[in-house]
Amino acid sequence: MRICFLVPSAYGMRGDTRAVLNLATELASRHEVEIVSVRRVRETPFFPVDPQISLRWLIDARPGVRHLLPGGQMRTEVALWRTLRGLRCDVLVTTRPGLSVQAARHVPRETVRIARDWSRPAVPAPIRRFYPKLDAVVTSTETTKEEFTRLLDGTSGPAVQIIPDALPREPWPRSRMDNRIVSAGGRWLPGKAFDQLIRAFAVVADKRPDWRLRLYGGGPEEKRLRGLVGQLSLHNNVYFMGTTPDLQGEFAKASLVAVTSHTETPGMTVIEALGCGVPVVGFEGARGPGEFVTAGHDSVLVARGEGEIEAFASALLGLIDDERRRMVLAAGALESAAIHSAPAVAARWETLVESLRA
Repeated sequence: MRICFLVPSAYGMRGDTRAVLNLATELASRHEVEIVSVRRVRETPFFPVDPQISLRWLIDARPGVRHLLPGGQMRTEVALWRTLRGLRCDVLVTTRPGLSVQAARHVPRETVRIARDWSRPAVPAPIRRFYPKLDAVVTSTETTKEEFTRLLDGTSGPAVQIIPDALPREPWPRSRMDNRIVSAGGRWLPGKAFDQLIRAFAVVADKRPDWRLRLYGGGPEEKRLRGLVGQLSLHNNVYFMGTTPDLQGEFAKASLVAVTSHTETPGMTVIEALGCGVPVVGFEGARGPGEFVTAGHDSVLVARGEGEIEAFASALLGLIDDERRRMVLAAGALESAAIHSAPAVAARWETLVESLRA
């Protein structure tokens, strides 16, 4: 079976890119798999691509690369239209609502077309108009499923299904839970609220100065975050570790993973922490880490609201001071990670595809 994934860019360090590559790698052991990247933004992909996967791009957006007319958005739309019209595969999985709409319009009907969505669409009208032409819509969380189900209600659109994202192939790195390290990772954006984590860790460092916070990633908030670390005199406790294609390997060096973001889509940071057997501390709320963890089993979740930074610090300190509880949650994390194993996730995709082809 020939399976094609259409992604905005296979070259960045986004969590959804990592999720697609994990799934594609597992499927490539049994099928012919291709990833079509609309844009190429760097020389080589940030995450390694399995040699069994065919990778091609439509628009070279690397800095300094010149193009003939037409330019800008028009060039992208023309290249995408030509590719979709000439696409020859058994299954096409699109990974953005905009790409899914274009697939519904232009991809031959004999191809099984599946929209893989992680978040609610910003512009709902095209979804209601064109998604009914697709064969399936797949989300990774119950919240996103409910949003798309409501959006497609009253249309002839396909049923919305949940399939979790996949971790890399096992064996996964395993934390020994003996390092006095709290880790966090992701894009340093305002919505990720790393500033709240740093403020909470200031309380932790004051009481447990032998513990360290490691921040992995990069982004436009870096300068402000570094300034906050200096302002709070945390140079000896908070470390900016830069970007890494192996975040799971780095999480395996920690005893806790902290997630302060308002939303976790697709939640690969949380999933990778579970795969290492590391408990997660996060905030409650829709679209947060609670979509992927079970409080008291593999994680501790803190209520948002007044005093939330102090409450988050207390949650960290509670686990730092209770090694037995950390170990119990670590065992629960490994149990929760099982549904994200690559073979289990790929099998669910194969079952879905076979039912649609039938």
